[in-house]
Amino acid sequence: MGYDLKKVHEAELEILKEIDRICRKYNIKYALDSGTLLGAVRHQGFIPWDDDADVSMTRKNYEAFVRAAKKELPGNMELVMPGDYRGGKAFFDFTPRIIYLNSRTRKDSGMMEFYEGKLNHLWVDIFILDRLPESRAGAEFAKFLQKAVYGMAMGHRYKLDYGKYSLLNRIFVAGLANVGRFIPMKLLVRAQDVLAVKDWKKETSLWYYSNYQPDYLYVTLLDDWCGQTVDLDFEGVKLMAPKGWHEVLTWVYGDYMELPPEEKRVPAHSDLEIEVW
Repeated sequence: MGYDLKKVHEAELEILKEIDRICRKYNIKYALDSGTLLGAVRHQGFIPWDDDADVSMTRKNYEAFVRAAKKELPGNMELVMPGDYRGGKAFFDFTPRIIYLNSRTRKDSGMMEFYEGKLNHLWVDIFILDRLPESRAGAEFAKFLQKAVYGMAMGHRYKLDYGKYSLLNRIFVAGLANVGRFIPMKLLVRAQDVLAVKDWKKETSLWYYSNYQPDYLYVTLLDDWCGQTVDLDFEGVKLMAPKGWHEVLTWVYGDYMELPPEEKRVPAHSDLEIEVW
């Protein structure tokens, strides 16, 4: 790994504790998510080699949190929304995040300058859970619409790396991105929101992370898993997790208690020794 992640985890925990404080004060539910939820269950804290953190919220809880966070966050943290890059003209992804300002995670580059330094910090991602139609066709259509909007938004990215796509997907992404360049980014952010909530009035027991990257949209959750929260031990404090944390982790990771190969136990979100002050 090359360096000690203790300070990184301390900063990430500070953000998580602030999220927890705000949510409990305003009666808002959140849940540890992805690798952070896995860490809570498998390590009772951070995955030792992980360098980021994630939480999820249902749409109504998320909207309440945004209102509260704008008033409550301390000066060393900032809530960055998907439409905040370059005055709403640039795109990175549709994930809101709380950044830890007293940190630096990447080398100076054209990309870091393009995103006005907002990506050059530690952060906690906020994933939004929205209703998904019960029918397979309806669910696939809802996810397809999200993928299409994401693809068009990619036309406003700093740079597109087509090397990670198959030929067919490369053609699909390039076509959408080229169309998206002619659509204002603010309109695409609005379209993503509208499509995410289009099924909220339907009687459905299914949820999905509407602001995940397209390759993670396969995850589907049940009401029984994420409708309620429980407290789990995390680095000596109690943080909220989905009541069905076992089912969520099994869906995402399979045998989640099995450690990955040693060569994969490395930080994934930085290209230098992370600085925290």
